[in-house]
Amino acid sequence: MTTTMLVIQFVLTILITIVILLQKSSSIGLGAYSGSNDSMFGSKGPTNFLQKATYTLGLLFILNTLALGYYYNQESSKSAVDKIDIHSIIPSAPQSQSVPSAPPVQN
Repeated sequence: MTTTMLVIQFVLTILITIVILLQKSSSIGLGAYSGSNDSMFGSKGPTNFLQKATYTLGLLFILNTLALGYYYNQESSKSAVDKIDIHSIIPSAPQSQSVPSAPPVQN
């Protein structure tokens, strides 16, 4: 479960980075592609779409981070000693076997 969530976390990180870099900044940045009014996002460009995508991905990122923290905490609540199978490390005592008694010695 945590492995899947960790992969989702990496994917969300990459997607958030891409969406933020695509937004228009004061120095244009990577948002220069949205110059015309004939774009598929309308006359305002992708601004509203990218903002909503950023908020949504940010919310998913935070929720996934909290869930990962919870699951990792649950897994680490057991100590290392609790995880060890003591019977596989320490051999059990040998079974007591009855030793035949020796005959009495006569002098």
